[in-house]
Amino acid sequence: MNQYYSEYKRKLTSPDKAVEYIGNGETIINSMSFAEPPALLAAIARVVREKDLTGIKIYSLLPLKHSAETVLAPDLCNNITGYTWFVGSLERGLVRTGLNYFIPCYLHQIPRLIEDHMDVDTLITTVSPMDDSGYFSLGLSNGYLLSAAKKSKKIILEVNENMPRVFGDCQIHISEIEAVVENHVPLLELPILDSKPEDDAIGKYIVQEIPDGATIQLGIGGLPNVICRYLANHKDIGIHTELLTPGMIDLIEKGVATGRKKNLKPGKHIFTVASGNKKMYDFMNNNPSMESYSSDYVTDPAVIARNDNMIAVNAVLEVDLLGQCNAEYLKGSTFSGTGGQLDFVRGAFNSKGGKSIHAFYSTAKNGEISRIVPRFKSGAVITSPRADTHYVCTEYGIVNLKGKSTRERVLALISIAHPKFRDGLLKEAEEMYLM
Repeated sequence: MNQYYSEYKRKLTSPDKAVEYIGNGETIINSMSFAEPPALLAAIARVVREKDLTGIKIYSLLPLKHSAETVLAPDLCNNITGYTWFVGSLERGLVRTGLNYFIPCYLHQIPRLIEDHMDVDTLITTVSPMDDSGYFSLGLSNGYLLSAAKKSKKIILEVNENMPRVFGDCQIHISEIEAVVENHVPLLELPILDSKPEDDAIGKYIVQEIPDGATIQLGIGGLPNVICRYLANHKDIGIHTELLTPGMIDLIEKGVATGRKKNLKPGKHIFTVASGNKKMYDFMNNNPSMESYSSDYVTDPAVIARNDNMIAVNAVLEVDLLGQCNAEYLKGSTFSGTGGQLDFVRGAFNSKGGKSIHAFYSTAKNGEISRIVPRFKSGAVITSPRADTHYVCTEYGIVNLKGKSTRERVLALISIAHPKFRDGLLKEAEEMYLM
């Protein structure tokens, strides 16, 4: 047994022992998404209840069921205040009711926000088992964790043999941590969403804008999987993405995504967070082509732009006739966050031959509402300003807004709106003096 495994044994403890020091006013940073540590979160919830602690702050991004069932449980709302750098399905209700607070930000800036503006007591995350050199891999989640590790007074790791060991800049050494616990439970998996006819139509339009040798970034949901399916006959696709998903893994396995033509880290598939299923996690494990980096690298617009033919595809909720895109605000409250969307919009456009594409269905509420609107309602959030918007795509077509006048933009956007709303949008445009 080498010195690192001896140190590991000394630091190995139970979840309750690992967090028993927590007191009032503790600031804790939780991992992202599918890497949240269930045993540690449950232990923190127990110690808060037993000691009736107050003033606890927990920061996270896309917390899932493990957080919802423990530290974000309703009965702890007077003890723990949750903060999030993005609003997902779990947080929407919490944000609306004041049980969780959203911090607007760009994904590439979160590490700096932590390093420059936060005093962090504890970092918790799930990691892969330690290697012979004493390193744990962050696996599915990198994001802001390395910056949090620099600032945290204590790092507590939850080792799970199901967490894939990935490469890149995503390791924490045994010498840096306070305690380690083991919890070898199955990782959460991303449900595969059924595609809609609109996804197929949109996917066909988008794939026509992706040349062989392009590097891609795709968001989450049914549409990215459709796009990946339509890329099956492409060659030498590269991956430099905020979120790695099963559709991208399929492209790698089929030999479509080789990364050979990438300017930056050719042959490597670059990501900062991954969500998928066990098949995907097994493929990632100990695969030297998979590299994870912090979000201040992966989603930095200047880094993104270094790959030629960078194609970024992101979903939005609505677009107005000026070309402004809202991906964050719905029905009078925060629905999502900026995340890495604008980072990739700007980075892709600054790439040689690059394009950013905003994709969405033309209508909502069973066709009753147009998602192309004359103007946003009061309070709506602009995720991509009109000067940044490049391509816009619905099931009725794809248009390029860059370099177009306001009148030309209006006509282009109306051409991809649902036909039953086009006359009304044209009339509104005239009343807005855009025509």
